Amino acid sequence: MFKQIELAYGFDALEPHIDALTMETHYSKHHATYTNNLNKLAQEAGINDKPIEVIFANWKKETEGKANAQGIRNNGGGYYNHNLYFGHMSPKGGGEPTGDLADKINSTFGSFADFQQQISNAAVGQFGSGWAWLASDNSGTLSVSSSPNQDNPILETEGKITPILGIDVWEHAYYLKYKNLRPDYIKAFFNVIDWNIVAANYSAAQK
Repeated sequence: MFKQIELAYGFDALEPHIDALTMETHYSKHHATYTNNLNKLAQEAGINDKPIEVIFANWKKETEGKANAQGIRNNGGGYYNHNLYFGHMSPKGGGEPTGDLADKINSTFGSFADFQQQISNAAVGQFGSGWAWLASDNSGTLSVSSSPNQDNPILETEGKITPILGIDVWEHAYYLKYKNLRPDYIKAFFNVIDWNIVAANYSAAQK
C-alpha cells in the first residue's frame, strides 16, 4: 500500500513563504487524492506490491498499454513527486548546501547562485502544470530539468536518473498566496528547502 509521507512540521510552519491554507489543501486534498487513486489503480493492475520507483523505471514492461496506465502514471507521479516535495521542506530550511552536494553543485553549475538561477528558469519556463528538478544518476552526476504534469526523471529516463529536489509548479502549490506570480513563489521556496534532506537524497541516488 502506498502511503503519504508524514509531515515533520505543521501546516503553518512554513509561513510566510508557504501559507498554511495552501499546505493543508495541497497535502490533505491533492496529495491524499493522488495516493488513494494510485492504491486503487495499482491494485487493479496487480502491481500494488511494487515500489513506485520500480514501476516507473520499468514503465513499458510493467504498465504501458494497460487500460489504467495513464491513471497510474498521473496518480503515481502525484504520489511520488509530492512525497519528495513535502519531505525536503522545513521551517529550518534555506541557506545553501554543504559538503559533497555543495561541491558537486559548484563543479557542475559554476556556483550555487548559478544553479539557483538555472532551476528557477526551468520552473518558471515549464509551460502549464509540472515540476522542475535537480536530479542525479547513480554516479553522482547532477542535472536540472523540468517535466509536464506529474511526470518525473525516473519515468522519463527508465530509472537512470533520480530526482533529489523537486519544485512543484502546479498552480495549486502557490496560487492562493502568490496568484499568477510563479517566480515569486519559486524565490520564496528556496527559504524552506532543507538541504540536509536533499544531500541525503543525493547520497541515496548513488546506491
